[in-house]
Amino acid sequence: MTVELGWIDVRPAPAGSPAIGTLGPEGTSSEQAARLLRTRLTGRAPIVLRKTYEQALEDVTAGTVSHVVVANAYRDIHHFYMADDIALASIFVMDTPLYGLARRAGGGPLPDRPSVVTHPSPRPLLDQLLPDAYRVSEVATADSTSQAAQAVAEHRHDLALTTEPAAARHKLRFVSRLRPIRMVWSVFVRD
Repeated sequence: MTVELGWIDVRPAPAGSPAIGTLGPEGTSSEQAARLLRTRLTGRAPIVLRKTYEQALEDVTAGTVSHVVVANAYRDIHHFYMADDIALASIFVMDTPLYGLARRAGGGPLPDRPSVVTHPSPRPLLDQLLPDAYRVSEVATADSTSQAAQAVAEHRHDLALTTEPAAARHKLRFVSRLRPIRMVWSVFVRD
């Protein structure tokens, strides 16, 4: 369950019909944050999911979306704050969907040293969530938690550090406990 914990608006919403860009594909925490923003704006704004936050930034500077939602945990968010053609419009606190380590359903026994794929930002959760019976052989990175889940579904890795929506979308099952991340999200608009 996604929990909305508060908003701070620092700039009025742009005029016109809103459209929201963020990190995709479907099943990411960013998509859930964009859905929350859509509910706050109009309830009807289209959400454009991109492979990277930078592509979503290009959309807002080009005017193809009015808002871009970025997780403050994103390692390169400073580029958004420093850009001279966009401005911070709002920030909000939202719990992410539940995160955990997931594997292919019906995939047989896991190796003692499974490979794991994750987006870089939630990587610290790996040590918290990995069951004691396993030691990781390799940690690969993906552009999103949904892409991590897809990599496991496609047999490229044994485990994905991913969210409940992404695991469900790719028919994975969790092998660890689950937990949310209480996170700040930034909303940027064209300046």
